[in-house]
Amino acid sequence: WQNLIALIRRFGTEVETVEKKRTVYYCKKCGKYVEVLYPGKGTLVCCGEPMEAVEMKTADFALEKHVPYIEKKDGGVLVKVGEGNPHPMTEEHYIVYIEICADRMIYRKYLKPGDAPEAFFETDASQISARELCNKHGVWKYTQ
Repeated sequence: WQNLIALIRRFGTEVETVEKKRTVYYCKKCGKYVEVLYPGKGTLVCCGEPMEAVEMKTADFALEKHVPYIEKKDGGVLVKVGEGNPHPMTEEHYIVYIEICADRMIYRKYLKPGDAPEAFFETDASQISARELCNKHGVWKYTQ
């Protein structure tokens, strides 16, 4: 109860709504990312602070390329991160996951340092978008 009372004193009694499914939030203190699976009431809190919604980026800004791109292949699609210059995959800086939304179905592949920054997904979907999470630079999206 003491923690709840402290949070109410700190953030007020106003109840906010976590609005959108699949919104990703970030904790500035510990670096944790959280994805909303089902919207609801309340504020996401980590390390005693409200988490911030991560803005999905669509254009590269640095030497490391982040925007995923989609290549049609026999039997599916290959999604790569870093067209012409693959994204680093070191312990300090790597792609956590690559996912596609294909005709309203979500497919996700988790990666680890040392893996290639790419994922193949078996699908014959006509509408495909891709997004990826970089452990340092957040969420990036591409829509065909």
